[in-house]
Amino acid sequence: MPGFREKLRVAILVIIVTGIGLAALCDLLKTISNGCIMTYMYPTYIPISTSESDASAKYELYLYHEGWKRIDFKEHLKKLNGIPVLFIPGNGGSYKQVRSIAAESDRAYQNGPLERTFYQEASLTPEEGGADIDLSGFHTPNQYTNRLDWFAVDLEGEHSAMDGGILEEHTEYVVYAIHKILDQYKASYDIRAREGAAPSGSLPKNVILVGHSMGGFVARAAIIHPRLRKSAVETILTLSTPHQSPPVALQPSLGHYFARVNEQWKEGYKVQTTSTGRYVSDPVLSNVVVVSISGGYNDYQVRSKSESLDNIVPPTHGFMISSTAMKSVWLSMEHQAILWCNQLVVQVSHTLLSLVDSKTGQPFPDTQKRLTVFATMLRSGVSQSFNQMMQSHSSKQSINVPLHIKKDATVAGSMGHTLVACPSNVQWKDEGLERDLYIQTTSVTVLAMDGRRRWLDIHKLGSNRKSHFILVTNLAPCSGVRLHLWPAKGKSTSSLPLSSRVIEVTSKMMRIPSGPAPRQIEPGSQTEQPPASAVFWLEPEDMNGFRFLTISVAPRLTVPGRPPPAASMAVGQFFNPEEGKQELSPWLMLQSTYYHKEMLLKEDHPLAFNLSFPISLGLLPVTLSLKTAGCGIKNSEFPEEEAGDAEYSRLCKLRCFPPVALAWDDTSGLHIFLNLYSETIVVDSSPALWSSTQHSEKTTVLLLVDPHCSYEISFAVSVNAAASRLLLLYSSKIVGFSVAVIFFALMRQAYAWDSDLPIPSMLTALESNLTMPLQFFTLAILPIFISLLLSALMSQPFPQLETFISVSLICYIFANGSVAILILISHLVFYVAATVHVFIKKRCQVWEGNVRFAFGHWFLNLSTGFSSLRVVRILNANPVLVTALAAITLACFVHPALGLFVLLLSHALCCHISLCSFLTASFRSHAQQREFDCKSEGSNGSEQLMFKFDGSFNRTFPSEVDCSNSPDSSKSFGETQLDIFHHRHGLFILHLASALMFGPSLVAWLQRLGTGQSFPWFLDSVLCIGVILHGICNSKPEFNSFCLSFPGVPFREIGLYFIYLLAGYLSYFSGLALAPYRVFYVMATVGVISFALRILQRRSREKGEASFESRKHSHRH
Repeated sequence: MPGFREKLRVAILVIIVTGIGLAALCDLLKTISNGCIMTYMYPTYIPISTSESDASAKYELYLYHEGWKRIDFKEHLKKLNGIPVLFIPGNGGSYKQVRSIAAESDRAYQNGPLERTFYQEASLTPEEGGADIDLSGFHTPNQYTNRLDWFAVDLEGEHSAMDGGILEEHTEYVVYAIHKILDQYKASYDIRAREGAAPSGSLPKNVILVGHSMGGFVARAAIIHPRLRKSAVETILTLSTPHQSPPVALQPSLGHYFARVNEQWKEGYKVQTTSTGRYVSDPVLSNVVVVSISGGYNDYQVRSKSESLDNIVPPTHGFMISSTAMKSVWLSMEHQAILWCNQLVVQVSHTLLSLVDSKTGQPFPDTQKRLTVFATMLRSGVSQSFNQMMQSHSSKQSINVPLHIKKDATVAGSMGHTLVACPSNVQWKDEGLERDLYIQTTSVTVLAMDGRRRWLDIHKLGSNRKSHFILVTNLAPCSGVRLHLWPAKGKSTSSLPLSSRVIEVTSKMMRIPSGPAPRQIEPGSQTEQPPASAVFWLEPEDMNGFRFLTISVAPRLTVPGRPPPAASMAVGQFFNPEEGKQELSPWLMLQSTYYHKEMLLKEDHPLAFNLSFPISLGLLPVTLSLKTAGCGIKNSEFPEEEAGDAEYSRLCKLRCFPPVALAWDDTSGLHIFLNLYSETIVVDSSPALWSSTQHSEKTTVLLLVDPHCSYEISFAVSVNAAASRLLLLYSSKIVGFSVAVIFFALMRQAYAWDSDLPIPSMLTALESNLTMPLQFFTLAILPIFISLLLSALMSQPFPQLETFISVSLICYIFANGSVAILILISHLVFYVAATVHVFIKKRCQVWEGNVRFAFGHWFLNLSTGFSSLRVVRILNANPVLVTALAAITLACFVHPALGLFVLLLSHALCCHISLCSFLTASFRSHAQQREFDCKSEGSNGSEQLMFKFDGSFNRTFPSEVDCSNSPDSSKSFGETQLDIFHHRHGLFILHLASALMFGPSLVAWLQRLGTGQSFPWFLDSVLCIGVILHGICNSKPEFNSFCLSFPGVPFREIGLYFIYLLAGYLSYFSGLALAPYRVFYVMATVGVISFALRILQRRSREKGEASFESRKHSHRH
């Protein structure tokens, strides 16, 4: 029964892993509706002639032109005088992907800047230097003074995300392309000067780089290239670019290249000093600004955490923003959609055009001005305010960034200069308002543009200045609604003395995306409540020193003969945030995977309802549903029969504005979900990482819901979405853990041989390592505590322990299941091949004298003659040497994966031979036993041979049961062959994993066949040589243990099992660090140690010393 329990445990593990994989696949294959509008264009690509140098031999450079008319390329290049922008495509991308953003840039230049609105604008935060500089006189241009000239490099669609060598070659060419672009402008300028044309503008001194995916990293790598001209690039914009680590972090050279580039960027922002600390020069990258735009949770290829610039670029020189928080975008999009999504490319086009100084016609040389343009044009006011509110839990801070002034009667006038008042051309006079309304309740509602001013007493309604005030509306600021703070009652904003002047706070309204406006079925009919398009928030500190808050709604006349305008809406409320706060427990979230959890919001609830999820919705996405339960109709004049379900729901929709959810995450920022009646809330966070902090695990969801209505809120964790997020976020961790699991299984095999026990199969070893509690704690839990101890010793922040440990254990179990599936598949293949081989061999022996097989005899004789050749005999006598030479040669001069494939072929051949030998011996023993049984009277004993999927065999000989399991007994030939099979199969699984990790690099290499290949990276070749040495030097089971002694020291046994244990721990740490490529350093180290032990063993034997021995298992034929 214990054996059955072990098999059942592995079977359940395989089923769970398969189920999670299928659930994740179903979720990932779902069609994504991202809401993007397609961009249309008329592209023309003008080739830029390049010299036949090494850097430009394979790649090309193009200039984009928008328009349907045919143009003369030479004349067009002669007139080149815009701002050079170079587009760098990503992994497998095309230079033609520049067409969307280039076409919109051309339209933006012709049509002029975007229409100005009067919502609150974003600004630089104090961390970004906003408090240290004075940009009061700086503003974005009213018209664009120079166009953008878009260039694009053709990198042949190569897969730069899979191979570090390709990435470096792309960087070399981009540096060449930057110089070529600047030289082209100089050549065009000289041609115009020679022809007598009037000079137009100055020559550009630098190029703006825009990179998509890996192209963004290539742009950053080009900045630190030693051959790049000084100040040739000062602005970089990246789209869905992994900055922290490669998305497929499997190749050692790729991970090393990323680490080297990032380290040079960190040093580039430091002041250059001598060894004694004397100042030498400013930072090398002091003029470089980098902005990273992520696609959010719909980008399955690159996570927002990887796109962050933290610890690479200081906040004073760059930031990362998600497309879900971008002004006028508010959408999450796929990895490729970010290039053509019209909402995003329009905003990016206007942002790049706004970088141009109207005086010089070139980009601003000042770093802070360029960063301010990016912050103002890309960030939204609500995004910045909400982010700062969430990040300042410990300190009391207003969520509205522009206001941090104490408001009392003496400074009221000065504070008026801090806020931006509505311009005179879009506001109306106070005399034009109808009679005032005095609100007596904490909630206020506006259902029409009635031209009235509503007075709210802050002392009375605001709980004596302790409550917050929030207003959601679809009215535009200034032209639709205006808000003022009054120190006392007055008739107009200018009727009070200057010392107690009224302060207009309309500019504090923050824009949010709005859903489609309700359609009016017939003229004069009542429509549904329109969705909110703006939110206005005041904290008690903002209202300090004022008595009244007024909401003035503009009058709007209806045109005779036309239907009235769509409904207007504004709902405001004084509320206590603590009353609208709901903390959910982790256990409650886990329970919601089985059934929906519900809660009721009664009428007169806070307008802003705060849901705090302790487990990030980036890990456990939640399907949140809101159903209108009541809206005061039953207490109104409507009869009971009108309050039926259908009619009741329809009438409630006429009274309640559509709910809005604002989800905030520490990594990706703000996500806004509109018309939230049923929506899966997911954020693109990366929780439960070794580098995570304590407060980065939570997700806050702020629901803006109508306080006049009651709601039934239900939520449930989406299992499919959670499975897909698990694989997307932690695939690198699972890969590292999988190698650790294989090392732990090899440790079990080496220990069994060292203890003179039969070598267990890989699946049996894996089962043993899952035994609770000792084995599981030692191999799965102990490394986690060691990693936390290392964090404490290095003074690094601690992650949230519960989530970090739980997710790590889930990934470890998933890695065990994945390795078990790999073992089962390989066992099945080996067993089928061996069975077919033995069957054919037996049949050939039976048909040996048949005439029909004369050709087979001739072919056998020919092959025997070939085998008798001297060269062939030497190769057959030294198969290990041949394998080593072939594998190392391919790894050094062709591709490392090919060298590993040769090693795998050697392992597979040995496994096949040993398994065939075992089956042949078993069949012979079975035949002998049957013959013995026929001669023995009354004997019922028979051999029962059964193959198990774990690669072991039940051999129940009555005479051999006891001795076969005894460590002191001699082994039969079949048992010895089975030990060899299990040993080589373990090496086969380990080196198969290493070959698969080089698989993406091999695919990229095959794509480049015939285009001029270079030697593999030295680092990859060296590490693969170490892996090959491990496979060669441990090709026999007896190499698993050695005895080493020193002069004067008793015999000491050095077991390879201990080295495997340490290797497993180091691989585990590589998985925790999301750097699985580091396992190659571990494998290579094990190979070097094995090679050194073999050398020491050989030398000791040559000297005739007994100081270095290996345990020898005897076998019985």
